[in-house]
Amino acid sequence: MPTTILPPVVPPPRRRPTDLIYGADDRLPRTTLGLLAVQHLATALALIAYLLAAARSAQLNIADTQSLLSVTLIGMALATAMQAWGGRLGAGRLLVHMPNPFMITFAAIAMQRHGMGGMATLTFVGGVVALAISPLMQRLRAVFPPTVAGVVVCFVGISLIGVSVRHAVGLDADGSMDGVSLTIAGVTLGAIILCSVWGARSVRLLALLVGIGAGVITAALFGQIHGGLALSQAPWMALPVIHPPDFSVTSDLLIAVALISVLSQLDTVGSVIMMEKIEDAEWRRADMRSIGRGVQANGLGDMLGSLLGGYPTAISSANIALCHATRSTARRIGLLTAVFMAAIAFLPQVTLALTLIPTAVLGAVELYAAAFLIVSGIELIASRAVDSRGIFTVGLSMCAGLAVMFIPSMSKHAPDSMQLLVGSGFIVAGITAITLNLFFRLGTARQVERAIEPEGNPVGEQVIAFVERQGGAWGARRDVVQRAAMAALEAVDVLQQDERRQIRGVRGMFDEFNFDIELLYEGPALVLPSKQGGATPKLSVDDLDDKGFDAAIEEAVARVSSTLVRHWADRVVNGMRGKEGHLLLHFDH
Repeated sequence: MPTTILPPVVPPPRRRPTDLIYGADDRLPRTTLGLLAVQHLATALALIAYLLAAARSAQLNIADTQSLLSVTLIGMALATAMQAWGGRLGAGRLLVHMPNPFMITFAAIAMQRHGMGGMATLTFVGGVVALAISPLMQRLRAVFPPTVAGVVVCFVGISLIGVSVRHAVGLDADGSMDGVSLTIAGVTLGAIILCSVWGARSVRLLALLVGIGAGVITAALFGQIHGGLALSQAPWMALPVIHPPDFSVTSDLLIAVALISVLSQLDTVGSVIMMEKIEDAEWRRADMRSIGRGVQANGLGDMLGSLLGGYPTAISSANIALCHATRSTARRIGLLTAVFMAAIAFLPQVTLALTLIPTAVLGAVELYAAAFLIVSGIELIASRAVDSRGIFTVGLSMCAGLAVMFIPSMSKHAPDSMQLLVGSGFIVAGITAITLNLFFRLGTARQVERAIEPEGNPVGEQVIAFVERQGGAWGARRDVVQRAAMAALEAVDVLQQDERRQIRGVRGMFDEFNFDIELLYEGPALVLPSKQGGATPKLSVDDLDDKGFDAAIEEAVARVSSTLVRHWADRVVNGMRGKEGHLLLHFDH
């Protein structure tokens, strides 16, 4: 049932998946709404490990860490609420925000050099960059195709592997592992997997919350919960301490943060696409308007949060994984989650307790998010036909990012002002993917024509090879390329049923919304049989008597091929240009 409170979101036509329990505008029972919101809240709060990692690297004391967490929660709540509200503010989807994991190193450096205000400046700059590019997202479709977004999303997951494994196994500076931490992480991740894979519907809705609870209980049994005295002495309610931005931050940090902000928006692109795919059983292309509003909400949330001294935020992929596991994407869940986040920011005992969650539990949640991201990135890459250009774009960008991760000493050869940039595998992989994608677009025509070689392979094989080759060069969706190849093959059969017709060429045209294949022929004009109301043509006894067996069979075969052409193509256009005929097969992309 459509909601009567939230502003309506008008997405492109889509078919709701049969296993989607609650869609974007559905109403939920109050108990279910509360449980799902609590689970999304717990998932986002579990990912404060990124903020805590930055705080520990900057050697902040407990009071400053707690204050940073409180104001960051307000920024997360603002961004989450705008995303769920939609309208002109956000994407209109259940996109929960978390501390940005790619800012850990740079935020820690900023806090060491310039204090809490320096870190707030980085948050402000990142928000400004996101706001600046949000209106341009529709024009940047060619810059951020699914293959590039898939590389970034995949590399986000790969980047999480190191920190998540260290947290899960309790790896110390000497490289030794802690068996207790490994047990806690194993129980947490095992509970999540059991509930998600084999649990009933109600259990799947609470998979992550059950896993975190099981991990905390296991940690308590091993005596790994500390800080009870400080928790009992903390007040119930208090205003967070505000640290306004300090704009004396050095230029190398500002440049690094600006680049990370741009690449983080690629993660936003991938996140919105993943939500679209969850909600649309026949997803075809990204809704760039929705993505632009999602980037805008990200920027506005960071700018407002920076005025309080908050840490940069990003869309939580673990919460998207939770949406997939629970099959629930209702925007009301996001609004209630944002309310809970904002309320917790003013409860010191709760924020202090969050800093006491065992690291091993957080590591298991991070591993869960990393696995989901890697697979989601691969799916995005595989959704498009890939030729040699795509292979080099994806492969070389992944190699570049992994090389920086595996060989950290490489960054020492760069100038001091660039070491922060080239030392990040995520930045290197993202910039390489964007650069190679733009480079390989040079010389790739949007319209290509090829003559049919009379002495070469059969015409059908030449046409199919042309469709598949150009589909890969253009990065078209695999399912569209397959349908186009099948329709073109049937169209060749239709044209060749009259020996007087000679197919002399094939032309292909492509943009992000249309994929067209046009067969050019000489000879008598083709007259396509009517659709017959969509029914499959049948051969009757009267046809055999009136036309003779051979003629009736040939006509029936022609009708079958014509019907298959109309079935595979979204639109068929037939006509003559002078003495040359053309048969256009159009496919929505």
